[in-house]
Amino acid sequence: MTTSQAPRPSGPPLREPKARAQSKDVAQLAGVSMSTVSRALNNPEQLDPDTLRRVRDAIEKLRYVPHATARSLRSQRSRMIGAVVPSFDYALYARTTSALQQRLDEQGYALVLAEHHYDLRTEARLASQLAQRGVDAFVFVGVDHDPALFALLEDYGRPYVLTWGTDTSGRHPTIGFDNEAATREITRHLLSLGHRRFGLLSAPVEGNDRARCRGAGMRAALMEAGLGLDERSVQYAPISLAAAEAAMARILAQPQPPTAVVATNDVFAVGAMMACRHAGLRIPEDISITGVDNTDLGATQTPGLTSIRTPITEIGLAAATQLIARLDGDAAASSEAFPTEIVFRGSTAPPPEGR
Repeated sequence: MTTSQAPRPSGPPLREPKARAQSKDVAQLAGVSMSTVSRALNNPEQLDPDTLRRVRDAIEKLRYVPHATARSLRSQRSRMIGAVVPSFDYALYARTTSALQQRLDEQGYALVLAEHHYDLRTEARLASQLAQRGVDAFVFVGVDHDPALFALLEDYGRPYVLTWGTDTSGRHPTIGFDNEAATREITRHLLSLGHRRFGLLSAPVEGNDRARCRGAGMRAALMEAGLGLDERSVQYAPISLAAAEAAMARILAQPQPPTAVVATNDVFAVGAMMACRHAGLRIPEDISITGVDNTDLGATQTPGLTSIRTPITEIGLAAATQLIARLDGDAAASSEAFPTEIVFRGSTAPPPEGR
């Protein structure tokens, strides 16, 4: 009877795992105490810049990885902030979360992202999952949310801030701006040029207070002027250039199309400009178009897009600052509202019949 031998392993022999660097090794290399290393990891704002730099250099050189579970158990904090946004596709949310992450990173926090695709029940479910995994605090977009979201945040005892809007009820901490006032002002600008026939391009308003308030601001300005908005000139679409162009084409197909169109963001406005060019209409000689958010997309059009500058990065920075202060037990304003302003470019002029 023969016995079979196990096949020999191919390739070089496995190496023993390298000993993992400890916090005492970091302290020794940086020339500081272990408590200073701990502060650099957990409360970096307590250290002077030079000491913090030495500790971080030592951490990088030694490739030191703190034991996250042990740190969380000691501090009852994970030092993770969750941001649940409507969509990763919309560039403005990316810019806000980038600013948020920058400020959090400076203070030793990590950002965890999730998207809910404009479904508020999904948003509440994702927030619950993140809370169960120890996320310390949350950032949400807008003021419209499922009541279940606020109930679970209270159950878990998690601080949060709502962004990109203002809560007039005062029940929730917010950082944003007055969306309704912004479009009211830009509509007044178009009225001052002599426009009387208006169109509106907007995202769907269900569960989207930003779109709803921006449309309301336009309607309020028209009402002040004794005008109404022909609902045939109102189109709702997903936020994309193709969808905006198709929606604008439907508005232009009317027997008497508007001479001015208010778009609730720059993506809609540029899509509207594309539709006008395909229809042989000149901007602004035949039709005026305005946007919201003052993005590079609108600024680089020909003519440049008249748009509303919104505090895209300021919101992210302020949200991080507020949450960190609340987590540390420091005083923090419950709400903060930033101003907006119209950036005038070449996409608006008096209507053809007014020249």
